[in-house]
Amino acid sequence: MSSDAQYLAVKAQVEEIARKVGRDPQEVLIIGVSKTVGVPEVELAVSAGAHDFGENRPECLCQKAEALPQENWHFIGNVQSRAIPRIVKHACLIHSVYQAKHIEAINKAAAQCGKVQDILLEVNISGEESKGGCTVQEAPELVELALSLENIRLRGLMTMAPQGDMECARQTFDGLSQLAIALRQTMTESQAKCFTELSMGMSEDWPEAIAAGATMVRVGRAIFSEGFSA
Repeated sequence: MSSDAQYLAVKAQVEEIARKVGRDPQEVLIIGVSKTVGVPEVELAVSAGAHDFGENRPECLCQKAEALPQENWHFIGNVQSRAIPRIVKHACLIHSVYQAKHIEAINKAAAQCGKVQDILLEVNISGEESKGGCTVQEAPELVELALSLENIRLRGLMTMAPQGDMECARQTFDGLSQLAIALRQTMTESQAKCFTELSMGMSEDWPEAIAAGATMVRVGRAIFSEGFSA
């Protein structure tokens, strides 16, 4: 199947799972992770109704965002200081922020662009050394920093689960959901009102993420890889 048909298949599956666990399907945004494909494949997905896409390299984010500026471009990759101005210029949401120096640099770049940059705090719930993200213990201090800056809007949390272990994935996603609840209780009403997003779940494990409260699932292979079956 092509990316338009595969996107529609994923959308139908997401809606089915959401209803099955008692959630409104409209609460779950599908982010098409387009890092392995070009603009034509993205355009096919757009024709099927996809409007949110994720990139993990600044140069690809810039290229595709400039080619399709009407779509919503998310940055989901490793944040590097030198690339922050380019990321801020094009990203509607940066998912992978977990260092104080990057939060401050994003705030500065956003001020220079005349925008308020939406970000998520990436938390390494599973503790895997190969995963990025702050620890659960570090999260409150980083949240406090992000909330103190004028050109940052903290929208929620992001995590990645270990691959190949659905039970561990469920525990990881439940852990992020519980952390979000705890952090929200430390915020003012207006801050908590913005802090609503949980970006978790990918092509292999998004059903578990939706059951745990994901508001965003990052799906790449299931949309853009021919022959993929969830």
